[in-house]
Amino acid sequence: MFRTLRRALCVAAALVLPLAGTQSSAVADVDAQAGAGYWHTSGRQILDAAGQPVRIAGVNWFGFETANHVVHGLWARDYKSMIDQMKSLGYNTIRMPYSDDILGPGTMPDSVNTDGKNTDLRGLTSLQVLDRIVAYAGQSGLKIVLDRHRPDAAGQSALWYTPSVPESTWITNLKALATRYRGNSTVVGIDLHNEPHDPACWGCGDTSRDWRLAAQRAGNAVLSANPELLIMVEGVQSYNGTNGWWGGNLMGVAQYPVQLDVANRLVYSAHDYATSVAQQSWFSDPSFPANMPGIWDKYWGYIFKQNTAPVWLGEFGTTLQPSVDQKWLAELVKYLRSTSAYGGDSFHWTFWSWNPNSGDTGGILKDDWQTVDTVKDGYLASVKAPGFDPGGPGPGGPGDPGGGNATCTAAYTVGSDWGGGFNAEVKVTNAGSVPLKSWKVTWTWSGSQKITNMWNASHTQSGATVTAVNAAHNGTVPVGGSTNFGLGGAPGGGAVPSVRCTAT
Repeated sequence: MFRTLRRALCVAAALVLPLAGTQSSAVADVDAQAGAGYWHTSGRQILDAAGQPVRIAGVNWFGFETANHVVHGLWARDYKSMIDQMKSLGYNTIRMPYSDDILGPGTMPDSVNTDGKNTDLRGLTSLQVLDRIVAYAGQSGLKIVLDRHRPDAAGQSALWYTPSVPESTWITNLKALATRYRGNSTVVGIDLHNEPHDPACWGCGDTSRDWRLAAQRAGNAVLSANPELLIMVEGVQSYNGTNGWWGGNLMGVAQYPVQLDVANRLVYSAHDYATSVAQQSWFSDPSFPANMPGIWDKYWGYIFKQNTAPVWLGEFGTTLQPSVDQKWLAELVKYLRSTSAYGGDSFHWTFWSWNPNSGDTGGILKDDWQTVDTVKDGYLASVKAPGFDPGGPGPGGPGDPGGGNATCTAAYTVGSDWGGGFNAEVKVTNAGSVPLKSWKVTWTWSGSQKITNMWNASHTQSGATVTAVNAAHNGTVPVGGSTNFGLGGAPGGGAVPSVRCTAT
């Protein structure tokens, strides 16, 4: 109904910002090193292996579900730099849409630039590229939720099966992915099927249409292959005559809850959109946007508020062009509960989308696949959440020799300045006699410049002083070798500052 345009245009073409203010005791529970191991549920919360509450606060990075058979944007960027940028912006989870096509023997990705970037992806199949993305995301401290978005690249389906992709294939492939990543807790869950809609029903008992029964069959099959995974179950479109967004109607859960063979693995997922996707009656209500919390309560929020299960808003997005959409997003972010006030006792979310080429929402990135839409990203600041422990010893940990003549230098170059902003690159060179294990670069601007985005490094800024720290993949620099990171800043006039590099 509402989503054909966006998906068609997509074919054509789920790490932390400091929390503002004083954190409450609830936030203290969401430790910066939380997230280790597999996750499970307890009431409306998701807990890590140590029992600490965690919050999914991420983005959708689509493409594996399209005819490219791989995440989009790799024609413009290296996948590692994209993940580094996600982390630097404060996103901690990637929802990764795919179609069953990528599980076909020898399916190869299209539109991956391996000339000077993505060089380690050359010659790999789509599944092998997914392996690399999972590995690097985990190394960086991001989690991944796999999203069975489509049966094949041709388009979405209302039901979880089609004549060419029967239910048996759907379940076989879900189990194959669960088995493929068994033991790798970077992949914390699987979204069983994207946006079931009419004629799909919830609780009607017709096994050919009842999505709740199908989700039980598929969820239990996944858990038979890997009992540690979270099972994400979306809603439908209509329940007892009440229509909503595709996948966004979870009203039937009250009477017909999903029942899985393994306890504490179920997460309900809804989708919600603004007028840039389609009109809904509530947008023209005279009380808008004050009416929206009641709408969300009715369709999916009640599950969280009644402590039934965690609720994950797997997709929500907007171009932010109409003023009504701006009001909608501000109200929705408030409804999702700020991390500073509630910590992990909150709704979970992954914004649609990271990609700029989503036809009716756009993305966090602008069309150059690098510049951040800081207005859109800024709306999400209060619900971003701490990143997750990537595991393994870090710099200075066991086996780190330390010592030696570890020194580095840095060179800062302004690439472009258009008055309203600028881009710069910093080259870090190992000037010592031993390999660098990690590094940081600091500088102080003479004006009011602020970092708007950074790639291949993470940063903090206090006043005019910026500290940039290596990303996970470029901290090690051989003797005489070098690495680079880039940044965007605003306003313009970002003259070259004096920079200092320190081996850490």
